[in-house]
Amino acid sequence: MAAEQQDNQDVVAVILKDHRRMEDLFRRMRSVEANRADALATFSALLIAHGEAEEREVYGALKRFKDVDNDEVEHGSEEHAEGNEALLALLEVSEVGSDAWDSRLEDLVKAVTHHLDEEERTILNGAREGVPDERRAELGAAFLAERERLLATDCGSIENVRAIVNG
Repeated sequence: MAAEQQDNQDVVAVILKDHRRMEDLFRRMRSVEANRADALATFSALLIAHGEAEEREVYGALKRFKDVDNDEVEHGSEEHAEGNEALLALLEVSEVGSDAWDSRLEDLVKAVTHHLDEEERTILNGAREGVPDERRAELGAAFLAERERLLATDCGSIENVRAIVNG
C-alpha cells in the first residue's frame, strides 16, 4: 500500500494526469455535442490551480536538482503566463461556439499544448532522472494540497484570471 500511495503522489505522475485531463477538456470544448461552457469553466479552474501549484510547490524545489534545467523551469513559468493570457482572452468571449470563441480556443490550445509538450520533455523527464522517489512523492503531495486549496477558491473565475494576468 505504501508503494501504491507513493506512486499516486509522485509529482511527475500527478502533473501528467492533469495534463491528460486538460487535453480531454480541450476535446470537450471543441465538441458541439458537449457542454462547452462547463468544460471551459472546469478547464479554467484546473489550468490556474495547476500552474499556480507548480510554481509555488514544485518548480523552486526542482531547480535544486542537477538533472533539471533551471532555464527550462523559468521558461515553464513564462509559458504559464502565456497560457493564462490565452485563457483570459477566451473567457472574455461572451458567445460560446462563435467564430471568436473558436479562434481564441485554438490560441489557448496552441499555447497550453506547447507548454505541456515542452514541460514533459524537459522538466518532468529531468525530475524522473534526477529527483529521488521519496522527494517526488513529497512534491506530489505538496502540489496536490495547493492545487486542491486553489480549486476550492473559484480560482478559474474570469476576475481571478484577470488579476493573475494583470499581476
